[in-house]
Amino acid sequence: MRHPMKPSPPPAPQELELKLSLPLADAERLRQQLARVALLSRRTAAQLSLHNIYYDTPDQQLRQQRAVLRLRRVGDDLSPRWLQTFKTGASDTSALSQRGEWESPVDGAALSRPALQATPWSQIDTDGSLFAALAPCFVTAFERTLWLVRRRDGSVVEVALDLGQIEADDKTTPICELELELKAGQPAALFAIAQQIARTVAVLPATMSKAQRGFLLAQGGLNQAHRAQLPRLTQRMPVLQMVQQVLRSALAQFTQNLESLRHSDDPEVVHQARVGWRRFKSALRLFRKFLPLAAPKPSAALQALLDALGELRNMDVARTETLPALADAFTLGQTQRTQAWQAMMTVVTQATDLQRATVRRTLQTPATGASLLAIVQWLEGLSDDEQAAPGPKVLLRPWAKQRMHRLSQQLDAARQVADTAEQWHRVRILAKRLRYGSEHLQDVLPRRRVKQGVQSATDMQDDLGAARDVAQLSALVAKLDLPPYVAEFLRGVALGAGGWVKSSPKKMAPGSGLNT
Repeated sequence: MRHPMKPSPPPAPQELELKLSLPLADAERLRQQLARVALLSRRTAAQLSLHNIYYDTPDQQLRQQRAVLRLRRVGDDLSPRWLQTFKTGASDTSALSQRGEWESPVDGAALSRPALQATPWSQIDTDGSLFAALAPCFVTAFERTLWLVRRRDGSVVEVALDLGQIEADDKTTPICELELELKAGQPAALFAIAQQIARTVAVLPATMSKAQRGFLLAQGGLNQAHRAQLPRLTQRMPVLQMVQQVLRSALAQFTQNLESLRHSDDPEVVHQARVGWRRFKSALRLFRKFLPLAAPKPSAALQALLDALGELRNMDVARTETLPALADAFTLGQTQRTQAWQAMMTVVTQATDLQRATVRRTLQTPATGASLLAIVQWLEGLSDDEQAAPGPKVLLRPWAKQRMHRLSQQLDAARQVADTAEQWHRVRILAKRLRYGSEHLQDVLPRRRVKQGVQSATDMQDDLGAARDVAQLSALVAKLDLPPYVAEFLRGVALGAGGWVKSSPKKMAPGSGLNT
């Protein structure tokens, strides 16, 4: 007797969303700019007032499992509607996120366990103890402006402008972002609409959700420097998936620190932004043989931002590290020289502040965000390229060992012949590539080789970087109006540093990278 087949469970509801932060935080100017975007101005906008309460356990078990649970009040206090939403699979490495989402109406401002029955909640809370431990963590309150964009290709995208704030205890931070959610059609529609908006409005690809920002605000970690979060790789991973994850990680480090830079003066934020971009460029070079199409080149506006970040980093290092270390050698305990040095430091600090303001203005240039959007779209299409035309099977570990071995040989050879400042600069670049490559591929390389490659490259990078920082003083003197004898002292120090680089002892023995 044949038994009827059990029906397959319905697919989990999915939310596909492209998130953009808005560097221009002036609400009225933003609305004016959006009104000039043709695809929005032709459509009637809806207005909503949203108040959200996010819940988790004291030890944040939901957050650890990349899940979110919130209560949302729609409307005002007189006639509110309450919705309970459970989300899974939140990502913090791409502005384009796909995750499970289950939303149910509830009776009031209290969580409902029955409303979770049709969700995967039982998989993480088998006995109900997690639900019993939930408590409010933070609140978001914002005004949402909605446009529904229907395209000729049949795709439908909901564009939401959110303006408000996140509140955690006595701390607040603004919400100023666009969310583009795909209701029907292909993900390319999200990027097409985003690029049309980015022609008029400055945007930045945003990898952190409101929930992620809320948790960081509650813990006092918002707008801090974001260091590299290396992805987990496996031997059996399709090669373009590996490349995509590594590049996502590096680009997320860059854009997250750009976001922090809008609000923070911490020099480490600038440093980590530049590290993220260098990791991204290094990974592009490392994996270029696997890429079906080259990444879009930075636009003139994005390149201007990168150049401005480099200049700001040089000034931050001079102000906080190089110059303070030289103070005693110049002042010699003499009052007049001490006053001259302090006056010089004031000039440097003011110039650094102006440069930081320049960087922030560059972030408000629409072409900057449009260039980053093009890179994100290319990056998110890599997995589609692999499915459409799978390439030859690549054994990651043998390839990674061979690639790092060759790079280590190049570093050894360059170091042995280095004699000029330009040649030592190439040595420093190769050391960075060896370090970043070893870190990118650490899950598919022998652990000993990773440790050797990272340590040896870091040591050389630090030694040459310290000399370069001192040598940069000549450029600083040329740009600032400093007292003559202070300027002459700094030029002399810089000249000495340049001589050290040209005759730098080869501290590392050949083969101290990944050759052994």
